[in-house]
Amino acid sequence: MSQHITITNEDILSQVKLSCKIPEFIEGIVTRKIIGNAAAEAGIKVETEELQKAADQIRLMNKLISADDTWGWLEKHSLSIDDYEEIVYSTVISGKLAAHLFADKVEPYFFENQLDYTGVVMYEVVLDDEDLAIEIFYAIKEGEMSFYDIAHKYIQDIELRRKGGYRGIVRRQEVKPEISAAVFAATPPQVLKPIVTSSGVHLILVEEIIQPELNNKLRYQILSDLFAVWLKQQIKQLEVVSRVELNGKAV
Repeated sequence: MSQHITITNEDILSQVKLSCKIPEFIEGIVTRKIIGNAAAEAGIKVETEELQKAADQIRLMNKLISADDTWGWLEKHSLSIDDYEEIVYSTVISGKLAAHLFADKVEPYFFENQLDYTGVVMYEVVLDDEDLAIEIFYAIKEGEMSFYDIAHKYIQDIELRRKGGYRGIVRRQEVKPEISAAVFAATPPQVLKPIVTSSGVHLILVEEIIQPELNNKLRYQILSDLFAVWLKQQIKQLEVVSRVELNGKAV
């Protein structure tokens, strides 16, 4: 016999508390209010065309092809049309505020931090035995073994093994500091002498060094990063003010 369970708003709030998510939710609320207030102070307006474009992008991101898909998604997340419009508006206003604050700072930031955005195409095998790693390194140098052979023999992860240890295009800031200097000083294609870190002994094949280019994708990333840092600063300032007010009993 099936049971009927009623879930109230109080139940939802209780579950949020029990799952220790309250700080995350509070930060989300504070962030939305900071963005709203800053956008209002800057006189930023949102046009109907911008809302429509953002709404289409959100549907595309969530694979909501048809009207039924959209209604099903709204129902799944207990959202009304008004709620969805609020999501769309928040998305647009956040983007416009970020552009207002930092669009003219992206290019200077990129040139000041250009090295951080240099990329490397690399293959990697991590071993436990340094002596074995050195032996393999010289075997590769002498042409007795290929890096592909080593990857297939020593990598445990199936997908990584199938790719021959291919790590993709990795930016300098994503590379462990212990190996970064050697990797970006390489003359591709080059197999580096084994490097010991806390994770093990790294055998690395540097296939290509990719010099950074300020394209639209990187421009958007830098803009987003600058905006995220700004938001954290605003939240931190509010936390300091709140503590002062609490200590002063002005609550």
